[in-house]
Amino acid sequence: MATVTRENIGLLNDKITVKVSQEDYLPNFDKAVKQFSKNANIPGFRKGMVPAGMIKKMHGPAIFGDEVLKTVEKELMGYVQAEKLDIFGQPLSLEKTAKDLDFNQPAEYTFEFEVGLKPAFEVTPLDNNKTTLTKYKVAVTEEMVNDEVQRLQLKGGKPSEGEAVSTEDDIINVTFEEADAKGNVVEGGIKKETSLLVKYFTEAVQAELKGKKVNESIVIELGKSFDEQRLAWVSKDLGIEAGDKEAAKKHFNLTITKITLIEKRELNEEFFKEVYPADNITTEEAFRTKLREEIAKYWDSESRNHMHNDLFEVLVHETPIELPKDFLKRWLQVGGEKPKTAEEAEKEFPGFDHQLRWTLISDKLVRDNKLEVSFEDLKENAKQKVLGYYGGAAADGAEWLDSYLDRLLQDEKFVDQTYREMITAKLFDWAETKVNVKEEEIKAEEFVNLPHKHHHHEH
Repeated sequence: MATVTRENIGLLNDKITVKVSQEDYLPNFDKAVKQFSKNANIPGFRKGMVPAGMIKKMHGPAIFGDEVLKTVEKELMGYVQAEKLDIFGQPLSLEKTAKDLDFNQPAEYTFEFEVGLKPAFEVTPLDNNKTTLTKYKVAVTEEMVNDEVQRLQLKGGKPSEGEAVSTEDDIINVTFEEADAKGNVVEGGIKKETSLLVKYFTEAVQAELKGKKVNESIVIELGKSFDEQRLAWVSKDLGIEAGDKEAAKKHFNLTITKITLIEKRELNEEFFKEVYPADNITTEEAFRTKLREEIAKYWDSESRNHMHNDLFEVLVHETPIELPKDFLKRWLQVGGEKPKTAEEAEKEFPGFDHQLRWTLISDKLVRDNKLEVSFEDLKENAKQKVLGYYGGAAADGAEWLDSYLDRLLQDEKFVDQTYREMITAKLFDWAETKVNVKEEEIKAEEFVNLPHKHHHHEH
């Protein structure tokens, strides 16, 4: 009879020993040999007529090893289930080398495994409103609305060719040619044609470009012509290596090859309908009101995400959970697709630890509070996603929409991801009711510069 015993070897860390004797695995071994001889294709023998002795000679060790391990695994998993052990991942085998399993001398074999046990814990930060979070309310200013009106007017604007550069909204096609500070072209230097909005350049360069006509040039120093973000992508466009610190000092001859003026759209009904096909907007006032609502909605959702992110950090860092660290580091080394070194596991551990704590906490909260997402909810969510993505074109009830949704809902990855997003959102909505929320007015630029925690939950 097989026996399974368990002893504690560390914090939440047990060793499970499985002993199997011949009567546990030999009957299965004989069965497997018979099965094999039924299906074996061996030259000179009719199918199903290969003698068992020959199969044992050729494949005995492999089949024997297989059957012993299968028996051990069955005993091990049976034990874990019977004892209701809540373990991390899979048990780790403590054998460093393969056992010598000799099917000519079947014996009693002992296998040792190590398991990490999930801790029991309480999510204390959600106890009787002991956590206070800030929900920022971003003030929507007239300036924001004006900027958005202008952006949309230009986005839908009509292009026409221009004589000379006149506004920051002009688009210029230019040739960059690497040169010295005086504008003499460097032989074998960088040469690239591209198009840019005038407003992408720094103000000093914009001033120099104003009034310039096609085929006229200016000399620029790369680092002084763009802000940091734009410099990064212009450099990339010019084929400059990302870490090249000297590149910003390079000079270029910038020759204009074409000027495109964008005629701003008039604020009329036709334009309002283009931007918001579903709303019957007829006046500029109503258009601005709608934009203000949309901007407020955007900031509201950003602000909720920010608060949820803070809540996530509080839960992960302040819920007292003890973890079997040493076991988990060993598990990181061997549990993945490819083995890792102890150093790699050590380096990855903090992120892994963070994510693991979140998984434990969120699973517990979902389970304890019976939070669920029905398939109907999931379907409705998927539909809204599609409608949002295709905008007005996806009139509700359109035939293609239903068949498209059916296909989507058969995609396991999509369903799994949507479920995770929805259950996470549900979890945060529920958790929000267990903390104090204080509102605080803030300007958009201050909000953007709030210190962001280093970790984002999947939201």
